[in-house]
Amino acid sequence: MPPEATAIKGVEGGVSAPRAAAPTWPWTPRVELWASIVAGILLGAAVGGEHLAGLADAVVLAWMSLAIGMVYGVRAAMIALADRRVDIDVLMVLGAGLAAGIGHPEEGALLLFLFVLAGALEKLAMQRTRREIEALHALMPTEALVWRDGAWQACEPEALRAGDRVRVRPGDRVPADARIVEGSSAVDESLLTGESVPRSVGVGDEVFTGTINGEGVLVAEVERPVSESSLRRVLELVTVAREQREPLQRAIDRIGQPYTVGVITTSLSVFVIWWLGFGDDPARAAYVAITLLIVASPCALVISTPTATLAAIARGARAGVLFKGGESIDRLSRTGAVCFDKTGTLTRGRPAVTDVVTLDGLDHESALGAAAALEADSTHPTAAAIVSAAQAEGIALPRVDEPRAVIGRGMTGRVNGHEARVGSLAHMEGMLSPGDTAQVRSILDEARTAGMLGVVVAVGSRAAVILLRDEVRPGAKGLVDRLHALGIRPVRMLTGDDRIVAERVANELRIDRWDASLLPEDKVAAVEEMRNEKRKAKSEQAVAVIGDGVNDAPALAAADVSIAIGSIGSDAAMESADIVLLGEDLERVPWAIRLARRTRATVKANIAFALSIIVVMGLVTLIGSRTGLQVPLSVGVLAHEGGTLLVVLNSLRLLWFR
Repeated sequence: MPPEATAIKGVEGGVSAPRAAAPTWPWTPRVELWASIVAGILLGAAVGGEHLAGLADAVVLAWMSLAIGMVYGVRAAMIALADRRVDIDVLMVLGAGLAAGIGHPEEGALLLFLFVLAGALEKLAMQRTRREIEALHALMPTEALVWRDGAWQACEPEALRAGDRVRVRPGDRVPADARIVEGSSAVDESLLTGESVPRSVGVGDEVFTGTINGEGVLVAEVERPVSESSLRRVLELVTVAREQREPLQRAIDRIGQPYTVGVITTSLSVFVIWWLGFGDDPARAAYVAITLLIVASPCALVISTPTATLAAIARGARAGVLFKGGESIDRLSRTGAVCFDKTGTLTRGRPAVTDVVTLDGLDHESALGAAAALEADSTHPTAAAIVSAAQAEGIALPRVDEPRAVIGRGMTGRVNGHEARVGSLAHMEGMLSPGDTAQVRSILDEARTAGMLGVVVAVGSRAAVILLRDEVRPGAKGLVDRLHALGIRPVRMLTGDDRIVAERVANELRIDRWDASLLPEDKVAAVEEMRNEKRKAKSEQAVAVIGDGVNDAPALAAADVSIAIGSIGSDAAMESADIVLLGEDLERVPWAIRLARRTRATVKANIAFALSIIVVMGLVTLIGSRTGLQVPLSVGVLAHEGGTLLVVLNSLRLLWFR
């Protein structure tokens, strides 16, 4: 391939971005496209001129068309030879030159016209896939407002350091990965995660570089510099993925040069045999050999896999699915069984308030308000859930006097002059009557049986129980049915949580098999067990493990293909998984599998089509030359270059995969 098509790492604004080496003016894809069009016009005039009286210089127009093609063809061939490669560019220039040398400049010009045209269109197609990926690079903010020397000052995002406070105005891009310390808003993460609905954020929530703030004003504390941001890691992942090749492509790469040398050797042998063995005229023998050289060239075969793989990587990146190369796509396409982690994967990994059960004398608003006021400064997940629930309901938090934490039990203080406590039932000792204590204990037992967590709050002698549950992620309901529809069985849940909670989630989601109270090594053993089941069934199906990328590294490593979900801010996910889903919607799992399968099918179709053109046209060329049905060189050229264009267009259909 010409050098302009080679992907390199570029650094702009401190962020690696996948992009091509910038070619100089004559070698840009658009200039090359227009040059091929001019060559085609000249060739058309030459062919038409042979049939028009008074136009004696048609052959000159053919040579002019050939010369334009040679400008681009010879340059690519010389670069290949300088790298000690004998590739398709060399074959095409050799074929065109030989065709002109035996008196057929118009057919040599046709070959180079179509070759240069196909190359230009191929580069433009690859630019299309790169633009899908480079849209991530456009997310990078150009300015930040940072609090320094007692005032808000504008600076470049690259100048921000961990601990700096930044102000994000409505419509601004978040300048760095940061955690909100003031304000609330909705943040548009669509281009980064594929989520169409803006995410509501408030104090304590993390926001990511390049996402767009909504209508609220946010003050956030920078957690890491731009050079270490989530967006930087995403860009680096995609850049590396574009350089990786799947097994089929590696096999084609290995045989590429030997095959090309074999085509040249075979064509020379045909020339000698047809000339000396069959006694053909040397020009006719050369014509057959040149036609064979062209139709046997592996252009379509070489481009069949990378075009499909790059298109799939681009389509996935646009939807918030990051494939770490062609091999991960190939393995995902063969998935026949799936193991899910529970906490943080099937569920959000953080509890949410589902109900407040009040006893006589303490209403819903008073109970939730008192609990939120006591827990306001706590970083515990249940405390954060209670505070968030109170904020969502617009409850004004009462003042808390003498707040104090009791390790292992909860918080205590004075609310509106009354002693108040929040935490375990044991923490309420001495505050509640025996009857209320028994009633609270009954509520907590029922909550535990239902797989929920109960937190007790008491103000004076009045009490209530706040019920919390780790809610399932969006898209989790119905997920098993969608995976079954793809032929994936079993769908298994592996969790370290207790049996009651695991059973509740498994029943709610209709999981095929589930295991609870597992240690990390138990999860690895379960994955190996499923892989052995597939091997015993003599199946090539892969076992996928899907986790949150934080505490599932051993199981992810044991899988045939590993997927981390909802992990834009997780270094562990970026490093341990083959595929990273940046959003929280589990519907992307079956979508990614369908995309991988479509990609694999596209690659197989491309290869079958490319090989069939080579075999059929090669046989027709050889047999036809001995039976009086000689294949015109122009037909061989059209079959060769047309096949290449059809392969590219078939691959690009993946960019519109729904």
